[in-house]
Amino acid sequence: MTKLPISVCLVAGNEAHRIRPALDSVKGWTSEIILAIDDRVTDGTDKIAAAYGAKIISQPWSGHAAHRNFASDHATQPWLLAIDADEVVSDKLRDEIIAVFQSHGAESLPAAFSFPRLSWFGGRWIRHGDWYPDRKVRLWRKAAGKWEGDPHEKLVLQGQVIPLRADLFHYSNENIDQMLGKIQVVSTIFARQCQTRRRGAGWADLVIRPGWKFFRAYVIRLGFLDGWPGYFIAWVNAFSTVARYAKVIELTQSSDRRPE
Repeated sequence: MTKLPISVCLVAGNEAHRIRPALDSVKGWTSEIILAIDDRVTDGTDKIAAAYGAKIISQPWSGHAAHRNFASDHATQPWLLAIDADEVVSDKLRDEIIAVFQSHGAESLPAAFSFPRLSWFGGRWIRHGDWYPDRKVRLWRKAAGKWEGDPHEKLVLQGQVIPLRADLFHYSNENIDQMLGKIQVVSTIFARQCQTRRRGAGWADLVIRPGWKFFRAYVIRLGFLDGWPGYFIAWVNAFSTVARYAKVIELTQSSDRRPE
């Protein structure tokens, strides 16, 4: 198989227990694999990736966008594909990418491609609600974009983005506890960002936003078709919204009452 001019940029922490499927899904048809880690990785994730021929680079953690850009800066190929240790390029997505490159040629392609991300949770693929199609821009010309934002980083691009149809598989939440634990981290970051921007919150944020989140995910976006996981995901998304804005109010009140 002829390798495409693509550098795979993979950012990971302690992921030795699940990184192999991600690496398996990109080996053989991409030209380079780069694993960006931080100084807290101690479980041998880097050694596993090295066995796949990956280039290992490391720096202290400075945020999701910064670490993705760190990986991108070390890429030698004109095209970049960003995945995480809990993501797998499906066979159909791999074949679709190869077909696009072979039929058009790397030089005549647009700036980037997006594709849907299909998540596994509660023993099933989640095909509705707020979790799907969850379209991501992850394949792009190196010179066309940079990552911005934290914790939900976004690729900021110059140029046209063409949608692909096949799925990127996502095995993010291994159990409910892990899923709930993310809310604590993300909501705290959100509240601090709002405090920096002097953005407050009120009852509309605590009542209307969460209610709309649940209704949109479970009813409008057909989350009920995903069984109990769809119901649970809709409620978790609603609760996550409550937690974010409640923390904004808490931080605002703490600042207002702080003695001088």
